[in-house]
Amino acid sequence: MKRILFLILVSWISYHAKISGQDTLVLSCEDAVGIALGQSYTIKSHELRKQEMHHFYQYNRAMFKPRLDMSLNLPLWNEFVNRIEQPDGLPVYNTYSSLEIGGDMSFRYILPTGGNVAFSTNLFRNDLSTLVTSTDTKIYTEQFYSRFWVSFAQPVFTKNKLRENLNEAEYKYEQAEHYFTRAQMDIVYEVTQGFYSLYQAVMEEEIAREKLENSEESYRIAVLKSESGRIPRADVLSAEVSVSRDQASLLQARNKLMNEQEKFVHLIGLDLKQPVKILTTLDYPTFIIDDQKAIEEALKNRLEIKEGELDISLQNIELDRAKREREFSGSISAYYDLTGVSTLGEGKTPELIRSSFEDISNRPHNRGIAFTISFPIYDWGRGREKVNEAKIGLKEKELYLENLKISIRREVEEVIRNVRESRAQIEIHEKTLELARKSYNISRMRYENGDISSQELAVEREALAGIQLEYLDAFIGYQLAVNNLKRKTMWDFENNRSYLVGNTD
Repeated sequence: MKRILFLILVSWISYHAKISGQDTLVLSCEDAVGIALGQSYTIKSHELRKQEMHHFYQYNRAMFKPRLDMSLNLPLWNEFVNRIEQPDGLPVYNTYSSLEIGGDMSFRYILPTGGNVAFSTNLFRNDLSTLVTSTDTKIYTEQFYSRFWVSFAQPVFTKNKLRENLNEAEYKYEQAEHYFTRAQMDIVYEVTQGFYSLYQAVMEEEIAREKLENSEESYRIAVLKSESGRIPRADVLSAEVSVSRDQASLLQARNKLMNEQEKFVHLIGLDLKQPVKILTTLDYPTFIIDDQKAIEEALKNRLEIKEGELDISLQNIELDRAKREREFSGSISAYYDLTGVSTLGEGKTPELIRSSFEDISNRPHNRGIAFTISFPIYDWGRGREKVNEAKIGLKEKELYLENLKISIRREVEEVIRNVRESRAQIEIHEKTLELARKSYNISRMRYENGDISSQELAVEREALAGIQLEYLDAFIGYQLAVNNLKRKTMWDFENNRSYLVGNTD
């Protein structure tokens, strides 16, 4: 996704610039998203899964490429007692010895049809000896064996299994890519959620500190009024209790802030001890949502639908495999073989090789061709049950995809309603907060003039703090609803663009 790749680039640049210049990282929400898309555990896990499926796909692609193999015996030596039966007597036991040095090499070319053509050679020197126990004589010979052959094999009346395996690997790799892209969108939402949870903790700490400052100011005024005899001593004690309570609330808010900060840095993939400072404003985006457009884009671009379609393609492959349990199949094979064995009986290796090559021209060449077919007669229902199992699995995946589309339509409609509701709530709380601040300032002046008691001022102070928290909840709820809309539709209504590469209008 272009936007996500851009975020990674920009955020990595800003991240390294910041960490090299200061210990505390100052992060906007986009900075945090960019770092998480490069460093978080979740993204690394999905990246490894995608790489795994990429190698699995490349492995199956490589199955269509030629291969060259060699094996060597350096040496292969055997010496053992061999029992020899005699027609008119007891068996005799001769000692047999073999020393072989050589090997074979083959070049196999894979045909697009799933068959192969192979060019092979087998060359080795073999020193043989037998100790005849009945006569106590030793028979010894030195040989060189040469063989060159070409072979051909092609399955017929059946599926190209290499092509089928490649299709399966390609589908799984596509799925892994979709999982990775969807994980990126989930990370954007989760980091946004974590960012605003941390922001909420910061603001709650600030509100708690403001409450404490207000209560301390009220206590200071109460003390001055008590000394001049304008209020009873009980009001001073009440103001002192408010200070103690607000001090405890501030400590609680600070502990929550530390916990949220550790959760956040862990979420985006930083060290737990890395101090961060978030940077945001209370500005919020407003835009028009086209309901029909949202549903269309979701049904067109939601990766869960594409993953479901790939699951159906994979299940079709399993169905084809199940049908082959009882399929009519065949194969064609052929070979042409040039073989030579040295006839000298002994000598140096070059002499034995030359003798072996001469024997090739004297010896009739080996050759053969075969056409074989196989077909099932009766398997007592095993193949039929295998096919039925695969068919039911296919129906299950088709049903899941159909239900998924309905669920996505319902989700999109729900999230649109949530965005509109959240927007209305934040507008209401914005006005309420403005009125609450004005009301508290008036109440504080009335308290300073002696028109209301400290308890009444404390009630106003608690009301202001509550309204501040309600506005904060509404602000964060709206931001998360907007991000959830992007995730559920894969469309950015604020900038009128798709989140998938190549799908921009």
